[in-house]
Amino acid sequence: MKNILIPTDFSENSKRALRYAQILFSSVECNFYVLYVGTLLDTQTDSVKTSKKTGKDISTGNTKEKLVDLVEECKRHSTEANHYFYALHEYGFFIQSIKKNLEEHQIDLIVMGTNGASGIKEKVVGSNAGDVITKVQCNTLVIPEKVIFSRPKEIAFPTDFNIFYSHGIISSMAEMLQLGPGKLRVMNVIKNGDELNMDQKKNREYLFDYLEETFPNRYSFHTITNKNVKSAIQCFVESRDIEMIIMVAKNLNFIQQILFDSIVEKISFHTKIPFYVIHE
Repeated sequence: MKNILIPTDFSENSKRALRYAQILFSSVECNFYVLYVGTLLDTQTDSVKTSKKTGKDISTGNTKEKLVDLVEECKRHSTEANHYFYALHEYGFFIQSIKKNLEEHQIDLIVMGTNGASGIKEKVVGSNAGDVITKVQCNTLVIPEKVIFSRPKEIAFPTDFNIFYSHGIISSMAEMLQLGPGKLRVMNVIKNGDELNMDQKKNREYLFDYLEETFPNRYSFHTITNKNVKSAIQCFVESRDIEMIIMVAKNLNFIQQILFDSIVEKISFHTKIPFYVIHE
């Protein structure tokens, strides 16, 4: 049984993330915990008022009701008998609530949407998603606004080979590949004339050996020279019709360059390609 936490703010982006997760894990028995974290303003809006005339509850924009309705809608439209949905509603700070629910429900994965291009200075990953990736020790799948609702056939793994691929990293990648027939494209970017050092070569060899043994004919390695990281990934994604990008949270260099230093004007693949960020 896989436990998946899906934060929602009732936006189309958050609903899209929920739908994508259902499709991606259609063959897996899952508990979907749909979480809404309310603010102080919500506590005022959500307070139930009673009509003197009818004696019935009257409240508008009640987030508790919205959450229940959303979960019930998921149940009605779910075609998978092995998917179960639960509503989690609380007030407080977003990251604290995320961490609390990770422990209480033994969450394996967080799936959340992120806003698309709403302005020139819009970051690739919004503040909530960015905080989850950097502050919460849990694998996170970030779903963009124009995602294609299907299991990815081409998955890119950009890496500089500077990290050791631990069991946690390897098993998380393997789990994603086991969901469908997707192929993993390992890519690294180096400057013209540079070479991998000894540690990088060892890490690359270890990853190669694992993929060759576990997923033969479902992987390939690619080296791109003389381009900056963002441009290289952009070209790679477009040329190979990549449908998901896997990154390792420990590899802060890549995370920083791709997700937080980039703005919409300079990088476009984020609008349709999900990011799967792995924590050890």
